[in-house]
Amino acid sequence: MTGQSNEEMRTDQPIATLKPNTPSYEEVLLYERKPAGFWVRFWAYIVDLLVVFAVISILIKPIFALFGLDASAAAWYAPYTILSAIIFYGYFVLMTKYFKQTVGKMIMGIRVVSLKSDELPWGTLLFREWIGRFLSATIWPLYWIVGFTPLKQGVHDFIADTTVVHEESYRKQKIMQKRKPESSELHETEAF
Repeated sequence: MTGQSNEEMRTDQPIATLKPNTPSYEEVLLYERKPAGFWVRFWAYIVDLLVVFAVISILIKPIFALFGLDASAAAWYAPYTILSAIIFYGYFVLMTKYFKQTVGKMIMGIRVVSLKSDELPWGTLLFREWIGRFLSATIWPLYWIVGFTPLKQGVHDFIADTTVVHEESYRKQKIMQKRKPESSELHETEAF
């Protein structure tokens, strides 16, 4: 050094202290689609059952009557039961894939959405509408959990990472988010 003492080096000017970049937070309102509850989904399912029953009655029963085949066989391996199951599951899979909703869901104003992506992939859709619907239809209490979960999901929704939402209804949610800087961080403010 130049031989100056510590006391001579002191000045009355404040020394700039370095503060770490501590983000400040702000409250942000987030609007998300409102999940469809048990009863609206139940009534949509009843409408869908009526549609499937009508299609089966119009297409399958006349063909069986025309060829003199028994349409009242209740065994799971009977041709009438197999064709009815194909129409039942095909209706749910194809309507959900191409429209993201069935006729019952259209009437009730609800639709199926994926929690992972914007589209419903075939694998997810088949698992939800085929295996998941079979489980929910076979063991009724599995479907009742729709009324008790935060996103109103049934077992088939949990399996496929989907949920059913209202098309025109939203719920407001407050979240805390880091405040964005006032200036752009793309350029340096100091010279080399």
